[in-house]
Amino acid sequence: MNKKQRKWRNRILIALAIFAVVMVIDETGVLGAAFGKPGDVYASFVLFLIPYLIAGYDVLIKAARNIRRGDAFDEAFLMTVATIGAFAMVIFPDTDPHMAEGAAVMLFYQVGELFQSYAVGQSRKSISELMDIAPDYANIERDGKLVEVDPDEVQVGDVIVVKPGERVPIDGVVVDGVSQLDTAALTGESVPRHVEGGSEVISGCINMTGMLHVRTTKPFGESTVSRILELVENASEKKARTENFITRFARIYTPAVVFAALALAVLPPLLGLGAWSDWILRGLTFLVVSCPCALVISVPLSFFGGIGGASRLGILVKGSNYLELLAKVDTVVFDKTGTLTNGTFDVVAIRPADGIDESTLLEQAAHAEAFSDHPIALSVKQAFAGAVDETRVADAHEESGHGVAARVDGRQVLVGNDKLMAEHGVAYRDCDMVGTVLHVAVDGRYLGHIVIADVVKDDAAQTIRDLHAAGVKRCVMLTGDRADVAASVASEIGLDEFHAQLLPEDKVDAVETLLAGEANGGKLAFVGDGINDAPVLTRADVGIAMGAMGSDAAIEAADVVLMDDKPSNIAHAMHIARKTMRIVWQNIVFALGVKIIILLLAALGIANMWLAVFGDVGVAFIAILNAMRAMRVDKS
Repeated sequence: MNKKQRKWRNRILIALAIFAVVMVIDETGVLGAAFGKPGDVYASFVLFLIPYLIAGYDVLIKAARNIRRGDAFDEAFLMTVATIGAFAMVIFPDTDPHMAEGAAVMLFYQVGELFQSYAVGQSRKSISELMDIAPDYANIERDGKLVEVDPDEVQVGDVIVVKPGERVPIDGVVVDGVSQLDTAALTGESVPRHVEGGSEVISGCINMTGMLHVRTTKPFGESTVSRILELVENASEKKARTENFITRFARIYTPAVVFAALALAVLPPLLGLGAWSDWILRGLTFLVVSCPCALVISVPLSFFGGIGGASRLGILVKGSNYLELLAKVDTVVFDKTGTLTNGTFDVVAIRPADGIDESTLLEQAAHAEAFSDHPIALSVKQAFAGAVDETRVADAHEESGHGVAARVDGRQVLVGNDKLMAEHGVAYRDCDMVGTVLHVAVDGRYLGHIVIADVVKDDAAQTIRDLHAAGVKRCVMLTGDRADVAASVASEIGLDEFHAQLLPEDKVDAVETLLAGEANGGKLAFVGDGINDAPVLTRADVGIAMGAMGSDAAIEAADVVLMDDKPSNIAHAMHIARKTMRIVWQNIVFALGVKIIILLLAALGIANMWLAVFGDVGVAFIAILNAMRAMRVDKS
């Protein structure tokens, strides 16, 4: 609890204590013995007024201010009229006094409001914790000393120093140092990430061990931490249709029940159907139970809790409207590279010829590629366990579109595709694997081949299984890659269909076709990470971007951002969305159902003021407790 909530709580506790003492005094007949009839009634009136004013003076002030502004119809107004009316029933000597009920209504209403405030604070906590990732300063070395400067002052290309225990203030590349980074605040990933020279680092992570020198690649305003904070701050502004409906409903509902209560209190006695005191009490009971706070608080709280729970898993949802849409998704369309695959080339197979071992094959290929910066060459050198000795290499050059040729230890080494082998008259062996095949030959002798491929992410297949289990009907992949590569990936992870060799505009057309096939309110989500995915992310019902390695354009265009780049979190996001929507509708049906029943009982004179208290505060308590379930997520 914050300071304001603690003061509020203490005031309510004092009022409750006084109320309990007054109830004991009133029930034991002490007032009757001391003041007689009707003096005991007026003494009771004064005593119950004390806890009433202590607990509810701010509600009375709020109602008065709203009336002056011409905005009277809210829960403060309902509580004020109902409770003052209960106290005013003392003017009818032929009726039982209702001061206790009036004080109790205000007390329990305030208890409910305090609980609501606490619940909202708890739901905000998981999101507001992200605000702590904003760095206060960046270290720059000047004249041999570290100087703390505002992150906004750091220019792209400057080298900043991040000491152990500090947050990385700006995105960049490590130029010196080795360390472990805690990325949990951004991605939800509990395992520290190892970084060294050449590693990319994103702002908001905590440097755990060694000192790092980082060359910035973005200004602070465009760094990851700034983008995240902007997404979080704007999330509450985009409301779901259900949330907007409840807001509009409350605006119509509240004045309607006020006039209904007034009619209930005035018309029957005017028509000679009973005593004024009886019908006024029914009208007041009607007012108490009609307060819409259970809906007005619990529905937004459910959505906010869902967004907060998702953020704990590193899933940023830009608004409750996208959470609502995500719950209806039955078709998920994926980009391939960087989304279902790692987006980097790796050696997936080494197949030496007879009499050649794998280490010899890889050693010759790595040295032939010694001076190449091509991604394929880098993957070969990375797979080689030893160190590449550039002094052993001479006359290295690329054979355009075919591969490389070099002299290693004085021998001619060829590394490339089948065209390179054919051009030099080397008899090679075909490969049945999907990927980029590098044949290797030394002095015309074929040593074998190496297969390079973009490796499927570890959780990609599980993602498809989880989505199907969650009720997603179609999982589709769109890629610009070759058909055989796309077919291999689709088969490996269990996709329902794929479309290959697509240009960016072709992807938009494919999504348009899939959208046209949606029926019965189903929605389509597209998952991508590249700058060429931005148009498709915008066109889909729900755009989901990879946040850690994804492009700025993709993240900007997306409605949901996965900060850890794990496709498995799509299923988690859908689970959270569907759970949130279940909770929202449970609260709507429960709150309206109970209120309608008690409103009818109040109109018939069966429900008393105590039952009305349950119909308002009790229902609100239960709805809020239910809404808080949206915050709880499984981090496994």
